[in-house]
Formats: sequence, C-alpha cells, structure tokens
Amino acid sequence: MRKLILFLFLGTVVQFSSAQKKDFSYLDIFDLQYASDPQISPNGEWVVYQRMGFDIMGDKSFGNLWLIKSDGSQNQKLTANEASESNPRWSPNGDRIAFTSSTDEGSEIYMYWVATGKVARLTQLPFSPSSLTWSPNGSQLAFSMNVPQAPPVIAKIPAKPKGAKWQEAPRITDRLYHEADGRGYIEPGFNHIFVIPANGGAPRQITSGDWHHRGTLSWAKDGSKIYFSANRVEDWEYRFRNSEIYSVAVETGTIVALTDRNGPDQEPQVSPDGEYIAYVGYEDKVQAHQTDKLHIMNSDGSNKRVISEGLDRSVSDIKWNTKGDGIYVYYDDKGNGKVGLISLDGKITKLVDNVGGTSLGRPYSGGSYSVSNNGTIAYTQTRPEYPADIAIQTSRSKNPDRITSLNNALLNYRNLGQVEEIWYKSSVDGRDIQGWVVYPPNYDKNKKYPFMVENHGGPIANYGDRFSIEMQLYAAAGYIVFYPNPRGSTSYGEEFANLLYNNYPGEDYNDVMDGVDFCIQKGIAHEDQLFVTGGSAGGIMSAWIIGKNNRFEAAVVAKPVMNWISKTLTADNYFYYAESRYPGQPWENFEGYWKFSPISLVGNVQTPTMVMVGMDDLRTPPSEAKQLYHALKLRKIETVLVEIPGAGHGIANKPSNLMAKVAHTIAWFDKFRTDKENE
Repeated sequence: MRKLILFLFLGTVVQFSSAQKKDFSYLDIFDLQYASDPQISPNGEWVVYQRMGFDIMGDKSFGNLWLIKSDGSQNQKLTANEASESNPRWSPNGDRIAFTSSTDEGSEIYMYWVATGKVARLTQLPFSPSSLTWSPNGSQLAFSMNVPQAPPVIAKIPAKPKGAKWQEAPRITDRLYHEADGRGYIEPGFNHIFVIPANGGAPRQITSGDWHHRGTLSWAKDGSKIYFSANRVEDWEYRFRNSEIYSVAVETGTIVALTDRNGPDQEPQVSPDGEYIAYVGYEDKVQAHQTDKLHIMNSDGSNKRVISEGLDRSVSDIKWNTKGDGIYVYYDDKGNGKVGLISLDGKITKLVDNVGGTSLGRPYSGGSYSVSNNGTIAYTQTRPEYPADIAIQTSRSKNPDRITSLNNALLNYRNLGQVEEIWYKSSVDGRDIQGWVVYPPNYDKNKKYPFMVENHGGPIANYGDRFSIEMQLYAAAGYIVFYPNPRGSTSYGEEFANLLYNNYPGEDYNDVMDGVDFCIQKGIAHEDQLFVTGGSAGGIMSAWIIGKNNRFEAAVVAKPVMNWISKTLTADNYFYYAESRYPGQPWENFEGYWKFSPISLVGNVQTPTMVMVGMDDLRTPPSEAKQLYHALKLRKIETVLVEIPGAGHGIANKPSNLMAKVAHTIAWFDKFRTDKENE
C-alpha cells in the first residue's frame, strides 16, 4: 500500500502519495544549499556558519554567514550584505565575530558586534587574508597574506612606441612550483603572517624571508608569540613534503624552530595553560600514504611524543578541550567522518559520526566542526539523503540534534535513490572491501537495471555514506550505481592505503571487479548490463578496467592519466610522484612508469568509450585524455571526445559543467542499454 500524506483544507481532504514526488533533476542543483564552517560561541549558545548555495545566473557557488541559536531557533542572516562572506571566528569572550568578505577590490576583514549587530570593515588589504585568528585577550587578530615579489628578468627589449599594440611581456619563472590547477599561473611571492588591532588599524608583517608562512596560527597564552607551520629549510622547494613548527615573537619578529625532522609537522595548537603545543605530522618514510598522527610537545619544543598511536587513521582539525587534558580531532573511519577526543595518555573516545556533506558532487570526505568551552560540538552533518546541515552534540546528550534543515523544501518532494552499504571479500588476499550501492528511485527488485561502477579519485581518498549530486542523478536516470573503496582508499589504516606503493594500478583493480561479481551474485547487477566510469584516479581505473577485460557495455573515462611518463612531467604537481608513487624519475624508471600506464593496455580495448576532460586541466592535462581518444580512433573503436570549456581538473566546480559531465555520461551509456530497446 502506498504511503499517503493527508492535508485538511477548508474541510476537504486532499491526498498526495509518495509516487507524486519528482525524481531529482539537473536544475535541482541550483536549489540545493549546504552549511559549512560552523563556529560555536564560547558559551555554546550561538553558532555562526557559512550558508552555501548556487547562483543559476552566475554559474557559481556563493556563501553568506548566518547566525543560529544552538537550540535551532533564531536562524538569521548575520549581515545585510549580499557579498560573499566566510571564515567567521568568535572573539575569546564571544562579544564579536571577525570574518572575511569580498569587495570590489578583493577580500577584506570585517567585524560584527554581537550586542549591537553593527558591522565594520577593518582593512584595506592588497591581497586576500587567510587563517584569521584572535589573540587570547581579544585585542589583536593575526592572519596570513601574500606578499608579491618581482619575477626574474632575463632579457630586456626596446620599449614599444606610444599607442603600439605589442604582445604582453613574456612570463618568466625559475620556481619548481609555478602553476596550479584551478588557479593557473602562480604569481611570484610568499605568504607572511600579519597582525592588526581588533578595532582596526595598520596591519604589521611579523615574518620575513623567502618562505611561505600560512596555515593554522595559534597564539601563546600571553600573546607574545604566534605558533605556525612553515618549510623554512634549505632546499625547501625540493623537500616539498616537509614542514616544521615555529614560533614568531609578535613584537620583534624573531623566529624559532621547534621541530626538526624530515616530514610534515603542522596545525600547531597551544594548550589552555600555555604549557604544551599539539600538532599533526609524521616522519616521512617516502610512501604512497602515511598516517598523520597527533603529537604534543612542551611549548619550548622539548619532550615530543605521539599520542594517537592507538588510532590507525589520519587526524586533522585539532582543538584542545578547556581542561587541557584532551584534544578533539577529526578523522575518517570506513568512509564516515568522525570527531573524537584523545586524552594525553592516548585514550580515544569517539564523540560524533556523519561529519561531512560539503563535497556535493561526489561523496568524498569533508566537513568541519568547532567546540564551545563547555564541550558542546557544532558540526556539519550529512547522510545520503541530505547535504551538510548544522548539528549539535552536547556532552550530556547521547544523540545529536540537527538544528538546520536547509533542503527540506526541496528534498522532501524528491524521490532519491536509496543507498545501501555492502562488504565483500577481495579475491587477492581475502581483505574486507567496503562499497555502496545506490538504487534508482522506486526500485523494483524484480526488474533488471543497468549497473554503473563509479570509481573514486585520489586514489588516496575515500567515498562514503554522504549525499552526492552525481550519484543521485545517475540513479534518477535508471542506473544502479556501485561506488567502492578498494585498497589504496583512506579511512582503513595506513597499511591498506599504502598497498598502492609502486603498485598502482594494481590489485585495486581486482577489488573493484570483485565488487562487481559480488553484486552479480546478489542479483543486483547483470553481466550483460555493466557500465564503468570515474574521474582522475577513477578515470585511470576505468581505463585500466577496459584494458584488462571486455565485460562492460560502455565506459566514460574522465580526466585520466594515460601515460605516467608524459603526465608526470607536464602536470602542475609534476614534482610529486617520484619515489612516493614509483621509484625514480621517469627517465630513470621508464619500464616501471610504462608498466602502470593505462595506455600500455590500449591495444586490448574493445569497449565503446567516451573520453572527457576539462580544457583548462593542469592536473591531468588534456593531452592525457587525447592519447586515449586518438589511440581508440586509430584502432577504430567506437569513441567520442568531450572537452569541457572553462573547466580545470575539478570539472564539477561550476554547476553547468557538473550537469554537462553527468548528462554526457548518461547519454553515452544510454546508447548501449538493452533495457531501453523496447521503450
């Protein structure tokens, strides 16, 4: 029997069944909203958060700051401004909120006074500030900002005549890292730490030298120093994974290194009594993946020790509790975001589940949290049925309260695909592998549906039980979607993720195919209706799969690496791969790089394949996608090339590009669906 919803209006009973709900559709994207960066007040009474949405006319995301009581009442916009607002931070006594907001000249620091609701701009900065942090007494703010440098000049040519239309001057660089996907050319310069009076005034630079000073900032208890992470070592460009914890004297600018090892040490946080510094890092063993561990040391850098050895998961976003005897951490466990508390003797207590929901395209990890003085946690909560809302977990309650429902007006009237968690055994070594299956709306288990494998990127990343626009659109188009976390995925421990070291793609292929076979055995999938797709590392896996077998009716390979030799030396992160992914540089290990290149298998491919890439992609350059497309054309395999204008590696960053990606994938697969033949 259908579930009925009854409404009584002027004595007339009107009936609406769940069948009258619409399926999730492309334009629904522009009605979605999600919460980000919730910051709870020191007394736990209020939460300020960024409320994100999508601009259908501007084809972009936007965010404003909202203020809500921790009981869910009085949800209101913080200011009357319609500009983009972000990075809200409460003053130590909760009387003010500092934040950043865009202007015609760039991003600036603003102040909101809680008692009066007044807002004022504090700065007129040449570049956008980041890492906004209050001093302990509330009198100053610290932040990081770029300080430009002149590019190297190699040659000079005569000045052009007045009014002449010559080309712009050549772009010259001598830096190892000089461009970034989604950003393009990186103008020369370094980030430095600044301080400014909290009531406004001239910003003052307190760090110096040709190094970057950015990321988490933490003030000494007496306000005399700021602790930060940087890579102020000789040959720092080539030791790109390294960073150390430093202190800088606010008045004199004197900088002191507190750590000294090969590997990243970051996110310093001073204890409430000022005696200790907690931080995150690891000793670099040069592997595909290494677990970020929680450390503490004395404030002078002595007595360093690890306190998270009992947790084989990477931790981040660390915060001291008010007693100073424990540290809150964020971590992923089996595809689910958590907040836990780790005591100084290493005892781990999980406090919160389901943190995430800020990566809307695909179900990646993410999200954030904050903690009040009394231990109340505000965090971004997600489930497969909804993106990030604000939830509150008090120290006295067993269950969290979800205090916003930003998408009820939309999603209460949509039929979403139901998400099921599955576990199965790897045929390689018997390991337990986790995955999720999304069923089409109104799924009928007696009906045969096409089955789509969606491989995640990274590959050192994870999918989870989180809301996903792309998965829901695929399900709405009538596909069962399977997304697994094969070996190499995070949230299952360092050893599991590091199985890809000099073995990628490797047995992760078997893990994916074992999941397909498991679903066939369960009657969820059918051998004659298999499809495969994925982007980035998921594109690599999809290309590898169709090079290894001909079981799939069609494939969409998005933004792949096809040739590790050409990719490694042309991508924006070209310096990253040697040793940590494969031994040596490409010219030192040609056979090894070629062995793991999907282009080496292209002679085996029989699967009709769409190849897709953003035209501005600097991470997996379009030349990689074209190698696959051109090879398939030469072999007369059915193929098309989809090049998305204005898209970098994050194709889905613009809503219209996300729609284009999904729509082209569905259109290609629909050509080869046997269940469509009789419609």
